[in-house]
Amino acid sequence: MSATTRPRDLVSRLLRIVLPAAAWLVAASPQATEVAGELSEVVVTATLRPMPGIQVAGSVSVLDSTTLHQSGQQQLEDVLGLVPNLNWAGDSARPRYFQLRGIGELEQYEGAPNPSVGFLIDDIDFSGLGGAATLFDVDRVEVLRGPQGTRYGANALAGLIYVSSATPEPTFGGRVELDGGDYGMHSIGAVATGPVTALDSTFRVAAQHYTSDGFYYNDYLHRHDTNARDESTLRGRWRYQPRDDTRIDLAVLQVRLDDGYDAFAPENGRTTHSDHPSVDAQHSTGASAHLTYTGLPGAEITAIASHADTRVTYGYDGDWGNPSYWAPFTYDFTELQLRHRQTSSAELRVASRGDAPLSWLVGAYAMRLHESLRDTSAGISIDPLNGTYQQDTVVTSGYRNDRLALFGVLDGRLAHRLRWSLGLRGEHQGASYSDLVQDRAYGGSDSHAFGPTERLWGGHATLDFDVTPSATAYALLARGYKAGGFNLSQGLGPDEISYRPESDWNLEFGYKAASANRRASIDVDVYLLERHDAQVRSSVQTDPTNPNTFILYTGNAASGRNHGLEATARLAATPRLELGASLGLQRTRFTDFVRVADAGSLTVSRELANAPRWQGALNATYRSPAGLYARLDITGMGGYYFDLPPNETRSSAYALVHARVGWDTPRFSVSIYGRNLANKTYPVRGFYFGLEPPDYPNRLYVQLGDPRTFGAKLTARFGGEAR
Repeated sequence: MSATTRPRDLVSRLLRIVLPAAAWLVAASPQATEVAGELSEVVVTATLRPMPGIQVAGSVSVLDSTTLHQSGQQQLEDVLGLVPNLNWAGDSARPRYFQLRGIGELEQYEGAPNPSVGFLIDDIDFSGLGGAATLFDVDRVEVLRGPQGTRYGANALAGLIYVSSATPEPTFGGRVELDGGDYGMHSIGAVATGPVTALDSTFRVAAQHYTSDGFYYNDYLHRHDTNARDESTLRGRWRYQPRDDTRIDLAVLQVRLDDGYDAFAPENGRTTHSDHPSVDAQHSTGASAHLTYTGLPGAEITAIASHADTRVTYGYDGDWGNPSYWAPFTYDFTELQLRHRQTSSAELRVASRGDAPLSWLVGAYAMRLHESLRDTSAGISIDPLNGTYQQDTVVTSGYRNDRLALFGVLDGRLAHRLRWSLGLRGEHQGASYSDLVQDRAYGGSDSHAFGPTERLWGGHATLDFDVTPSATAYALLARGYKAGGFNLSQGLGPDEISYRPESDWNLEFGYKAASANRRASIDVDVYLLERHDAQVRSSVQTDPTNPNTFILYTGNAASGRNHGLEATARLAATPRLELGASLGLQRTRFTDFVRVADAGSLTVSRELANAPRWQGALNATYRSPAGLYARLDITGMGGYYFDLPPNETRSSAYALVHARVGWDTPRFSVSIYGRNLANKTYPVRGFYFGLEPPDYPNRLYVQLGDPRTFGAKLTARFGGEAR
């Protein structure tokens, strides 16, 4: 019995229990108040100064807690389709890397951790470790598109994603959530929050455990759970406010993903044949402290400190088969990577307060990152045409990166309705790297050592004009940057070991407006992004008989150019019906990238990988005074290249339909939902290489996105907690 035809008895049993209980709960609970029919104001907090979204001179998307609850389920990947020009690539159990405006990494890195998209959770840096983005008790997700050179520096060449968990409440309360669905999915979560009056504090604690069998069936092991999901989240928040001018926010987070990884098959289906299914585990622990002090005359101080510790275990069956599947050939390869990353950072800002003609902000930032890696590739290939090949290679490496940055911002007015802003950031980076490569099959070893230092800079200049009291037009020029790095893949020449830093310039024009009655809003921008020494990712397979010699590496193209449009709109059509839409259009190109080839090298110019030319979303939400609600989401994207040359294969355009129906009261909520209702088969990652003996022809192999799923959720609230 395949994974796609498994019975849904669990859902049927759950619904027979939940729906009658929900009817009683709605009847017994106080009725919700009439919906006002006005759109809530969007406030952006990921910028250096929190401000209303309509005043941010840049392209920003904010997903609030209601959207995350009604449109998502468990992880950030559930709602990424709502954000224009934001995408992610598979090759892992959960999204680990993101792309904004076509720029970003696609897979497990080899070499220095060097992400293009910054990713923070409650001020804790998890850039390049997106698996930590579970959604339980998350209050908002903010996406800043385009280079954030002033705000965050080297890890935000393409933009920044900032996740905020829910804050403590001043009255005691909490909630319990039960969630269940098909494919063995179930979860339980609980939240408690309230005051600690004696300590002038409030607290919040949230915990959740989520499991699913996954969506693949392994016919060799006769198991449905080789690609299972087993995910736990523990969050803590503490807000200490001894006086009106002082506030300290503490946050702790522990996310444990013990997911299986068995997602590829030679037939590109949901039935796998591997005899060594592996794991994609991420254990992340982090903490942050955020101090705000407004007691200085005309100024305020912000101090932020954070630390994160992450261990990643990632592996796969390199041949995707088993002895009987590949017979009469002997063909068996495995890969296992063990990573340990620690990141510590501190930031201090001093900023002016009040509505002075000229405002200012200055700050300093320091970060230290340390990572160790042990990568083991092992296997054997025996066939009549290619003879015998054995592999048993172990790479151990250590990497450290120290960053120190100074930054400043000036804001002022040229006229009553015309504002300007200038920002500048300078950064010094020093890195040290060493490794040892041991060939335990044929003997011998090799080693590398690097110690580069770099001075980088970025900044911005903006003009924004108040067209009306509720409409703003802006122009933005921003410079972003990204450090250089090096590749670890064996088989590369000396010229391919390291690659240079990258910088980009983003010219952007935008318009943001809300109607006078707050029933409608629109946000639209157009941008042109010029890249210099663009870092791009390519591949080569040095031995066609060994899939573990499929090398992924980074190099520099001479230049690149991305341009496009992003738009979002919301409309409170009636007091009960809200409509929303988003659209992202983009064109990307890099030029003069010298690619490693089987014989010599090739110069390539082309579109970027994983950069669809269009992405869009439509949604409709109905809410009744009695608490009944329904939400429908349609998200889609155009086709895109799976990877850089020599992979010239492309995906096809597709659309996904998700829906949720429920009752929401002050004390109880119940909902049923379906994701990918049309059961669309779509890829989230594609590779093009030689896998199958005896001739090993190059073919496209894909990892599939989630199929149609159903579930139901029950939430019970107590005390003063109403979210």
